[in-house]
Amino acid sequence: MTRLGIMQGRLVPPEPGRFQAFPRERWEDEFSFAAQVPLSYIEWVYDLYGADVNPLTADIGKMQSRIRESGVSVFSMCADYFMDKPFLRCSQAERVERIQFLQRLLPLAKQVGIERIVLPFVDASRIDSDEEKAAVIGVLKEALPVAREAGVELHLEADLAPLEFARLLDKLPDPFVKVNYDSGNSSSLGYAPEQEFAAYGNRVGSVHIKDRIRGGGTVLLGTGDADFPAVFAALERIGYQGDITLQVARSEPGQEVAWARTNRLFVERYWPLTKL
Repeated sequence: MTRLGIMQGRLVPPEPGRFQAFPRERWEDEFSFAAQVPLSYIEWVYDLYGADVNPLTADIGKMQSRIRESGVSVFSMCADYFMDKPFLRCSQAERVERIQFLQRLLPLAKQVGIERIVLPFVDASRIDSDEEKAAVIGVLKEALPVAREAGVELHLEADLAPLEFARLLDKLPDPFVKVNYDSGNSSSLGYAPEQEFAAYGNRVGSVHIKDRIRGGGTVLLGTGDADFPAVFAALERIGYQGDITLQVARSEPGQEVAWARTNRLFVERYWPLTKL
């Protein structure tokens, strides 16, 4: 059965002025909250906002201790750092520095049980041209030897149209490069799950579940334009065996655990989940 996780920061009130960010003061609390839901894992957020205190690079032993004590794992990392410092539309020197930082993160990720790093190529780091596609391919080829050595996959989250994304993936046939499928981003862009999975379903390695209005923001599950029956039917057709991460609209502050339970029940309407 599938492991269900949650994006880091969704089990505590948001950081001031930020919808998604590393919870600088309360990251430890989320482990016990995740166990209460229950959830199998937390998808770690590594961003520029929290980089100076993020235990992955600041105090990895403390992070390992919380994982052991809680029984809640960290199987995935969302590298929002590369939204703040994208690989695209930067100087060559900046790109080299950012590739080297990704190469540094990979063995650290392995030490805490992270199996994949989600690299966002959306919004500020979106891919806009053939030249930028070539740059992304170059970045990944530089990172892949370190990823293979660490045993950590690189999952791409992109807003490219289905066939365009498939053509990019064809140039990166390495099994360590996979797709992070985001139901909310796809619904916001008006993409049909049937077309997306027909184009690159064999490369989908992880899933973010959220709901968005077409052309708009995140809303409660089932109230936007995400076609969840079609999404889960497509996952079933490809024999999906990966993880699902809740990246849903936020609750009222203080109601995060109860809200996560509600969203777990929503997913369970469509897909069998492990208890922890």
